[in-house]
Amino acid sequence: QVQLVESGGGLVQPGESLRLSCAASGSSYSIIAVDWYRQAPGKQRELVARITSSGRTNYDDSVKGRFTISRDNAKNSVYLQMNSLKPEDTAVYYCNAAIVTAQDRAGSWYWGQGTQVTVSS
Repeated sequence: QVQLVESGGGLVQPGESLRLSCAASGSSYSIIAVDWYRQAPGKQRELVARITSSGRTNYDDSVKGRFTISRDNAKNSVYLQMNSLKPEDTAVYYCNAAIVTAQDRAGSWYWGQGTQVTVSS
């Protein structure tokens, strides 16, 4: 069974930075692609950034130039570096990963539990 655990959220002031981590645990798996989503109170969950197995990245327009998604395959981890944070970035951030295992060769998408990011002065 694969599990994803996010960490790194917190309370920061506008203009500050945070780095979120998404770590996978389990046995015999390969991470194909990873998305970071966020959900603000009263709003739908939205895709913020994506990184593929080849390292190609995509970002929502609202975070381009401020957020950077990266991965460390040796550590089975994906990161979201968030700079120049704004109050509107306040949300629960979730990682969502496409993972192939020995028992699931087609792969499935897994969600983490989420980590709260609050940007406020």
